[in-house]
Amino acid sequence: MTDQPDSKREPVYGSDLMADSIAALGVKYISLNPGATFRGLHDSLVNYLDNEVQIIECPHEKVAVGLAHGYTKATGEPMAVVLHNLVGLLHGAMGIYYAYTDRVPVYIFGGSGPAAHDRRRAYIDWVHSANTQGGAVRDYTKWDYEPSSIASVPPVIARAARIAVTEPQGPVYVALDAALQEDKLPADAPPPALMSSTPPSAISPDPAALAVAVEKLMAAERPMIVAGFPGRDPLAFDQLVELAELVGIGVQDTYARLNFPNGHPLCANGTKSLESADFVLLLDMKDAEKATSSVDSVSRLTTSRIAADAVVIDVGFQDLGISGWSDDHGAPRDVDLMITADTKLALPQLIEACRKVVDSEPQSEAPRNASWRSQIAELRTKVKAKWQAQAAAERDVRPMSASRLASEVWEVVKDYDWVLTANTAEEWAIRTWDFDKAYRYPGRQLGTATQIGMSLGVALAHKGTGRLVVDLQPDGDLMFDAGALWVASYYKLPILLVMVNNRAYYNDWEHQEVIARERGTDVEKAYVGMEIDHPAPDFATLAKSFSWYSEGPIENPDELQEAVRRAAEHVSTTGGPALVDAVIRRRA
Repeated sequence: MTDQPDSKREPVYGSDLMADSIAALGVKYISLNPGATFRGLHDSLVNYLDNEVQIIECPHEKVAVGLAHGYTKATGEPMAVVLHNLVGLLHGAMGIYYAYTDRVPVYIFGGSGPAAHDRRRAYIDWVHSANTQGGAVRDYTKWDYEPSSIASVPPVIARAARIAVTEPQGPVYVALDAALQEDKLPADAPPPALMSSTPPSAISPDPAALAVAVEKLMAAERPMIVAGFPGRDPLAFDQLVELAELVGIGVQDTYARLNFPNGHPLCANGTKSLESADFVLLLDMKDAEKATSSVDSVSRLTTSRIAADAVVIDVGFQDLGISGWSDDHGAPRDVDLMITADTKLALPQLIEACRKVVDSEPQSEAPRNASWRSQIAELRTKVKAKWQAQAAAERDVRPMSASRLASEVWEVVKDYDWVLTANTAEEWAIRTWDFDKAYRYPGRQLGTATQIGMSLGVALAHKGTGRLVVDLQPDGDLMFDAGALWVASYYKLPILLVMVNNRAYYNDWEHQEVIARERGTDVEKAYVGMEIDHPAPDFATLAKSFSWYSEGPIENPDELQEAVRRAAEHVSTTGGPALVDAVIRRRA
């Protein structure tokens, strides 16, 4: 919690006290699309707080939530959102759900009501109100509440903030009654005191269970780590390197957060190392099945990649905060030992315990698990050669391949202090760029209609740092929220947006091809209801209409690098946004 608001500032209206309570959380920004049910709070944020908590105006509530989501992931500092009544909440609902599944602590506020019927305007305040407004998002927020008196506002907001940042983290929702906002505070009594939102201490692992985990790990000859969310703490990036090098462990990063440098010799992504492991440590994995299984896209059958006799130990939050409504927690898994703990505490303790074992062993010139390290290195060499061969074969295709796009963009951004926002151009950025620092990547993209908002939030997080924020932006995603481009111009966000434009909703197009082949129907009709073509959107002209620097569409890969270089220079020198529309082929 930051310092209390200026004590010389005297709140007059209920919304002034609400604004003070939000400012007391230490938030720097609050995103919104305007709405009448928080007109009182809006006025207090602008005039009473003098924009101390800066408003970020967005063209849609889902963009507002996504922007806060991206900012919070990139900084670790929760951002706030305010949504208009029931209808604004419903518009923002998908963004809230994705923040929930991604474990991001966004503070969501809403104007509501008025609850008192005699304070409602005819029709509009009725059709936009709900008896329990928070019920619309209750299944995918950690907590929701609607304080019914002005005295209850500070403790409710403080508690909501504390719940949001308590691990496992997630969004919370507080509805603020429009009448309470606009009523004057009682003149004969001091306003209610603000309250601390200091979160509780982290969860430490059971020492006995951790000792068992260390014993089994140090006895393993082919150990592997599968990492989910440890990287929400930037310190984990170097801690995982330390642990891997100390013991000789391969690391498979799921990129839910950036957990491990992809250029490290023990990075096992893309290899078959997991299949050979005799010990697997799942670190802060919300859902391990995708990362540890292979799936037949036709039959939907899932097969574990982990050997039946391998020891599997899970360190994380387990079923804390599990939803009774959504299956976002994934399939149940059978493991040898589950340790409930925050990896912020568990990782340092694990390293310390392993180091004691290593120090007690006879000295050797060869590193621990030398044979396994060599095996991982050999598998890495093979998979890299496979990637390079594929990229070489695709180098001159027209329209360009995703591998060529990623390569040409990398040739430019490698000369900058860069950050990638979400999408990875069909994994090619992860395969070929050097993710060498914890802040390079806040974590994987989520579903369609989320990425542009989140990317703007990441750009806001790095504004003023001199870093070049890169968004490899799918066309289908931008089509949902094209108006979001205005936000980057208005707030002068340092974002280089390179369209990964295959002129299709191609993920679903592929599904239709799979079904057509399985059923013997016409594969050539898979484009129906899938293409974003005829006419093809002109994203460069669209961006220019919002005062972006833009170039494209570019189909010749030989022209892409210099276009990206010019755009990056524009972002670097002006601090404003630039877009390059790169047209890529649909995967063969």
